[in-house]
Amino acid sequence: MFSKLVRPLAPCVLLTLPALVLRIGGVHPPAVVGLAVFGAAVVASSFLLAWAAEAARVDISGPLAIAILAVIAVLPEYAVDLYFAYTAGSDPSYVPYAAANMTGSNRLLLGLGWSVVVVIALAVASRRSGRTVRELVLESGHRVELGFLAIASVVAFVVPATGQIHLVLGFALLGLFAFYLWKVSRAEAEEPDLVGPAARIGALPTRARRPLVIGLFVFAAAVILASAEPFADSLIQTGTQFGVDQFLLVQWLAPLASEAPEFIVAILFAVHGKGSDAIGTLISSKVNQWTLLVGSLPIAYLLGGGSAALVLDARQVEEFLLTATQTLLGVAALLALRFPRWLALTLLGLFALQFVFPGQQARYVLCAVYAALALGALIHNRRHILPTLAAPFRKHTKAAEEIEILTH
Repeated sequence: MFSKLVRPLAPCVLLTLPALVLRIGGVHPPAVVGLAVFGAAVVASSFLLAWAAEAARVDISGPLAIAILAVIAVLPEYAVDLYFAYTAGSDPSYVPYAAANMTGSNRLLLGLGWSVVVVIALAVASRRSGRTVRELVLESGHRVELGFLAIASVVAFVVPATGQIHLVLGFALLGLFAFYLWKVSRAEAEEPDLVGPAARIGALPTRARRPLVIGLFVFAAAVILASAEPFADSLIQTGTQFGVDQFLLVQWLAPLASEAPEFIVAILFAVHGKGSDAIGTLISSKVNQWTLLVGSLPIAYLLGGGSAALVLDARQVEEFLLTATQTLLGVAALLALRFPRWLALTLLGLFALQFVFPGQQARYVLCAVYAALALGALIHNRRHILPTLAAPFRKHTKAAEEIEILTH
């Protein structure tokens, strides 16, 4: 058991050491070296955090655990994004990067994450059943998360409509996130279903497990906080040095680093035949991003010396609108709690198109396509709209879940 546990943990710890040595020694390496070293540290620490957060569910339950784990699990991504927003308060040239990282991580999560996980889950289900399975059916309990995501996605259209993320909107989104945590904490407790290294950590005796989980939390968080600033700056400097659009580097490379562990956890669920849990995990992450992350940006901007509103330029407004319409399609298509293969392939194809046609006009065309498909999905799933919007405000019990399953 010990060797199986050390096997995934040791490489991650080793990958963080060069970054710690550079930070402690006050060394500023060349941009490319810094990008590689601090990027590797962020990715490795993200895996450690993800495994520790999953394993912690064995020992902690209730509102406190949900709040702690929700914040810890998204720390890698938020550390980078909030650094950009905070720095933008005193250096306006950093304003575009805060929006870039947020929109990139959101579109990556839905366009790539949701799609790949569903395709894998359906392939596994087809192989096990001996017949072609064309859609993934989500558990009815996920309607609560979907309801919160629906509310947040509608509210998000305020940003492209006004061209800014105002402090008032930020506090409103943080309030919605707090309500989300409270609501989830009221759900009936279930035995955690762990996979991979998290399962090995969770299977340890209590005396060994708890110190290890705490140690992983502290170590990984320290590495991420130490690496966020040099990693973000190295991204920008590398783009400048090689003539690569810094906005695109921040938008896609940074989220790839921070989202990787979450993708891996979801893929492991799908491979083990737990497709509903895999998508449920990624939906929950989307709720966190649209509430906690977006809501925190104007606060970080203000603390960094900016005003009460993080004002976006035309490019950022387009990116935000594209992200919002993509999310609206995802929510609208899942209202019936069914994720068909065609939807996964459509989301993946539209996600890929933005790289083939990166211009301003193409972004608006994609927005229109997402909006048109979302409208069609809303009409098709119209009888599920009100139940989904009401789900965050209803008491959810096992009995209610069984009734919903029977009425499907």
